[in-house]
Amino acid sequence: MSELTPATVLMVDDHPLLRKGLTQLIELEDDLNVVGEASSGQQAIELAESLDPDLITLDLNMQGMDGLQTLKALRERGVDARIIMLTVSDSDEDVVEAIRLGADGYLLKDMEPEALIEKLKEAVLGKMVMSPKLTEILATALRRPQRQTNRALASLTSRELDILKLIAKGLSNKLIARELDISDGTVKVHVKHLLKKLDLRSRVEAAVWMVNQQSKGDARV
Repeated sequence: MSELTPATVLMVDDHPLLRKGLTQLIELEDDLNVVGEASSGQQAIELAESLDPDLITLDLNMQGMDGLQTLKALRERGVDARIIMLTVSDSDEDVVEAIRLGADGYLLKDMEPEALIEKLKEAVLGKMVMSPKLTEILATALRRPQRQTNRALASLTSRELDILKLIAKGLSNKLIARELDISDGTVKVHVKHLLKKLDLRSRVEAAVWMVNQQSKGDARV
């Protein structure tokens, strides 16, 4: 993100007034630029693939495909934009599930406008962003290891699971790419997403985690 190349933003929300208000806020910023608006999950997928935005703001409660379903579909299609949930729901299950499915942050619509814009800018720079009161919810939820482990495993796509198994065998990205007949870049994207879903920081942790699951005899692994 720089003065010459503002970060591109796609807004997904089924409330036109919310989209209009957020657009007006973003238009005041030199380093953010709204390039598209979607009012449904399906439209969001189409625009994300055609516009390739840097950042997507995604509502949770929408008619038809909800935000979590949309998020899952976006990640399964390889959309690697930063995706920030922007919603009124502060349910701990919604927060945790969004992060598990690959969201890069979770913000509440009742935030002060200036604070919201700052969080979006931080997200573009690669930071995980959360509304302050949600941080403790997430921390508490992640301390329930087994239930969250099962849900995390279930959130992986079949391709992510394939890659995780090969990581557990010690294969490099290049060897995984050769094994699955995909590009190195595609492997990197999948690795990034699966680490985020499993709340792990490195390939080493992912390998240890996977070997541990296999030793438990989990049906999916």
